[in-house]
Amino acid sequence: MAEVIIVKNQDEAGALYAKAVADLIERKPFAVLGLATGSTPLTAYEHLALEVRDRGLDVSHVRGFALDEYAGLPVEHPESYRSVITRTVVEPLGLDPRHVHVPNGSLDTIATAGTDYDRAIEEAGGIDVQILGVGTDGHIGFNEPGSSLASGTRIKTLTQQTRVDNARFFDGDMNQVPTHCITQGIGTIMKARHLVLLAFGENKADAVAASIEGPVSAMCPASALQLHPHATFIVDEAAAGKLRLADYYRWVYVNKPSWQGI
Repeated sequence: MAEVIIVKNQDEAGALYAKAVADLIERKPFAVLGLATGSTPLTAYEHLALEVRDRGLDVSHVRGFALDEYAGLPVEHPESYRSVITRTVVEPLGLDPRHVHVPNGSLDTIATAGTDYDRAIEEAGGIDVQILGVGTDGHIGFNEPGSSLASGTRIKTLTQQTRVDNARFFDGDMNQVPTHCITQGIGTIMKARHLVLLAFGENKADAVAASIEGPVSAMCPASALQLHPHATFIVDEAAAGKLRLADYYRWVYVNKPSWQGI
């Protein structure tokens, strides 16, 4: 069973993630971070930037790999994930941009971009800790329901629901949201040594319950995390609202040895 931590708010979740990653960087200066976009991880990145500053961490050798990128969206577009990762991670943490990678969404090279990206992750030694959000339909990265649980990085067609959800980043206009993306596959994601999934709000409660307590199924891609040897779900009270074993998860966490971390 994955570890489930129920927190009061995003600040508490972000602090847990940031401490774990900062501890990793202290003991492994060449750490490889898996990076997600969207609104869910923003507070976690803010806390990590504070940890880096307060501890005086040297992050010059830290490497990063983003989960996904829109296909055909110019990299200079403010909502390309290259731009978003630069704004929310690279600059606040002071990472070397040469060490932070995003899938190549150029239509000219899209046919081989997935295998190229998976190869680059392997050559970097694999991802140490991957931060994830979860969609209202249970998707992780852009692996929509029905995605192969063994999939590698590849091009995917976005569902209408995902495009509706992401329209808030495009002036509320779904027509500006690309129809395709390149995303790390579930099989790629599952190769990371530690997975940390964050979820907040009542609208994520169904997806969280299906991911943690439902059957492992391609219809809920995040349910694959049940099979990972080191997966951590950090969710607020609202997102935990439909978990049948919520009280047990709280009891387990309260009684967890302090040295163990997440």
